[in-house]
Amino acid sequence: MKMKKVLSLMLAAALTLSLSACGGKDSGQESQGGSKEEASGSSQDDAPSEEEADGADAGEADGSQESAGGSGMQITEEPVTLTVLTTRWGNMGDSFTNNEFLQQLEAETNVHIEWQVQSLNDWGEQKGIMLAGGELPDIIFGNQTFNDADIMNNSELFMPLDDLIDQYMPNYKKALEEMPDLKKVCTFPDGQMYSMGKNLPLRPKSCNQPIINKQWLDNLNLEVPTNVDELYEVLKAFKEQDANGNGDPNDEIPISGSKGISMDLLNPWGITDLNGYKMLVNEDGSLTYYPTCEAYKEGLKWLNKLYAEGIIDPEAFTQDDAMLTAKRQDPNVSRVGLEYAWTADSNFGQWSSEYTIIPPIAGPDGKCYTGGDVNGVSSIVRNEVMITTFCENPEVAAKWIDLFYTGEASIQNFWGGIGNVITKHDDGTYTLNDPPEGTSADAWYWDSSLRDFGPKYVSSEFEKNVKLSTESGDGKKVEDSKIAEDTVTTPYPNVMFTNEENEERPTLTTDIDKYVESTRAKWITEGGIDEEWDAYVEQLNAMGLERLIQIYTDAYDRYMAQ
Repeated sequence: MKMKKVLSLMLAAALTLSLSACGGKDSGQESQGGSKEEASGSSQDDAPSEEEADGADAGEADGSQESAGGSGMQITEEPVTLTVLTTRWGNMGDSFTNNEFLQQLEAETNVHIEWQVQSLNDWGEQKGIMLAGGELPDIIFGNQTFNDADIMNNSELFMPLDDLIDQYMPNYKKALEEMPDLKKVCTFPDGQMYSMGKNLPLRPKSCNQPIINKQWLDNLNLEVPTNVDELYEVLKAFKEQDANGNGDPNDEIPISGSKGISMDLLNPWGITDLNGYKMLVNEDGSLTYYPTCEAYKEGLKWLNKLYAEGIIDPEAFTQDDAMLTAKRQDPNVSRVGLEYAWTADSNFGQWSSEYTIIPPIAGPDGKCYTGGDVNGVSSIVRNEVMITTFCENPEVAAKWIDLFYTGEASIQNFWGGIGNVITKHDDGTYTLNDPPEGTSADAWYWDSSLRDFGPKYVSSEFEKNVKLSTESGDGKKVEDSKIAEDTVTTPYPNVMFTNEENEERPTLTTDIDKYVESTRAKWITEGGIDEEWDAYVEQLNAMGLERLIQIYTDAYDRYMAQ
């Protein structure tokens, strides 16, 4: 095993040197969608020319580029076997390997894949064993396998990919050019890429919309609230009147929660936190740690008012998810008035038809703010693909992976194969088929594809060719999100921290986050924020808040400089 590791490292080093010297201008391998001309997987001359890459780009733009090379293209003369490890939720198994695209890929590329499928239930233990043993498969799929720290602390096991991308991956290279944020997300603190990312197709740009019980509004002859003052009056009416119409004016719960209440209730004050760093990106590009800003303080005072008047469920800070679900889905009557969520059906079960998504609530400044991302919520993610230093055919691996980064390949590996899950029409458009009776769409997609895990990129042009139902699933999320797209704030991005920062940051956040959250709960339920605010800020500074903010600022600056 040690000899194999040494040999692999030597091969990786030799590859890096040879690719650096190559310069990327030689012609050779046809672009994806080119002729049946065979190409060797071990020669530098296999890199596509600029003209060939341009041809591939043109095909992708109009949706005509075929998956897996389309015309029977082999990416290696001699058959090559690659080992690919990925993880799955629970006991999902490996049914995804029957995906039509994967089967086609195997038949056309002369590359056989030995899949190693691990359950995330025990992946933590298996990962530790694998890293300690120092031997990995050729390719790793999925961001749930190895995180930033795993890669940086074991960098000798993961191949730097910049040169491979430049020489052998025209589809992915084009994706990085079209979507600069994808490259930013995937660039490590040392300036290199050790993993490739994904861009999920047709993701909503806003998340967690305000969802209100429209039936309750109608029962009480109330209009949809547009600002915090109107929202307060509506919620007060929900509490004091028989909003659900069952004759009991005391069983309505305007707002509830599990182990706290949604921070999205602070959106009207400009507090949005898509990635959970508690950092705001201001219009001028500066950063604010929002738990110490005036807007946060004012928002909590408003929530304390709601709690004091019984509008917020007194059990919101103590009950668990099961207790909250029991209230949301009471079999006898609808009981909850307002929540922030993706869709109503995911929360309210049989009562979901009573609920409707409403536009964002305007704050005291008259403006609306919504958490989200103009690229699509959680659509850009790193660590989706890694080539390990044990891979003896990195050029072949790179070419094989690159075939996943077309629009047609990506939708098949997110939903399922053409002919089964997806129908491709003569006009170049695609629609999702209905799942088998008794099967949820989400379960079907996971069984039929890599779904959230692994390489994907769908350009904005190709997305126009994909038609989703707006009645359920992904299509409904996209449709519902449009109501708030114009109010989406710029999120603090999914930055990368150095090893030193990764060691220091948890020590700071453990105490700071706990103090922020416990204090927030106290101020909402008991009040006293004005009297205690200065001491609260002083205590945070004593806990190292200034250093934590500096870490976030440094990471943000590195990200923006890419």
